[in-house]
Amino acid sequence: MKHISILWSVVLLMLLSSCGKTKNEVVIYTSVDQVFSEPILKDFEQETGIKVKAVYDTEETKSTGVLNRLLAEKNNPQADVFWSGDPIRTIVLKQRGVTASYHSALAQDISPIFKDSEGHWTGFSARARVLIYNKNLLTDDDVPKSIFDLGNEKYKGKVAIANPLFGTTTFQFAALFSSLGYERAKLFLSSLKKNKVVIATSNGDVKKRVVKGEIACGLTDTDDAHEAVQEGANVGVVFLDQVGLGSLIMPNTVNLIYRAPNEANGKKLIDYLLSSKTEAKLAKSCAQMPLHKNVLIPKDVPSLDAIVPMQINYEETANKLQEIQNYLKSWVEN
Repeated sequence: MKHISILWSVVLLMLLSSCGKTKNEVVIYTSVDQVFSEPILKDFEQETGIKVKAVYDTEETKSTGVLNRLLAEKNNPQADVFWSGDPIRTIVLKQRGVTASYHSALAQDISPIFKDSEGHWTGFSARARVLIYNKNLLTDDDVPKSIFDLGNEKYKGKVAIANPLFGTTTFQFAALFSSLGYERAKLFLSSLKKNKVVIATSNGDVKKRVVKGEIACGLTDTDDAHEAVQEGANVGVVFLDQVGLGSLIMPNTVNLIYRAPNEANGKKLIDYLLSSKTEAKLAKSCAQMPLHKNVLIPKDVPSLDAIVPMQINYEETANKLQEIQNYLKSWVEN
């Protein structure tokens, strides 16, 4: 009996130890650049004592790598939280039954435009799509003012975009199809192809090509453009279509995974990401624009109040993204 008692004590200690480990960790998948997301996750780890296990996307397969992994793991979830650089993939996950509802008290003052009404995702710290241009190659008068200018012959061979099968370029094209309708959007993409648009591997690659003068201008995100300016590159940044269509605003989103292994810690991490403190850090590190009011930000970070936004419905745009995937693949390959 004494040996049995000792055996059960050992088993109980092992179980308690295992439970302790489970309670003291959280697993997050993210498509946000590791250089910006990792410091935030490290701060959370230090402040809470909760171990963070993070899985990051690669630059070339931005947003699609972890998305496909989450879909594959639907029936056996390994992640607790998904932090996305835009709402579109998160909405796809919601539609596929991968996400769970969670209304964070930290998001009460964030506009309903940037939140799922059912609590399956919440937006924070936004970026925008912009045009970056090399000042040695284009004068201020020559710089495009509208995205539709990029199809003009004067910019033939002078414009770069990231591969539209991945990342925020996909989001931007889906938003154009959603706003303009299929035929007008298809006509615009045809004008880009006819104008010999350069397809780069990523937004970062677009930035590098413009900075080096290999290309005159290109579409990228505000964080990439801000990085180029901070590095002292002779570049300018333009918010396109400020009279008319508007610029695409892309909030980060965060959501809880359905049947998350560490749900309680997942909610704590979500609360942390949605805090004003996190938005202030992201504004400083990568020029992201806070969705909370009265967040202290650097002077060179634009305010959302000063930008004419593209009027889109994020859920409709997510549906459009799935509809145009085959067309985009054909457009890239031909």
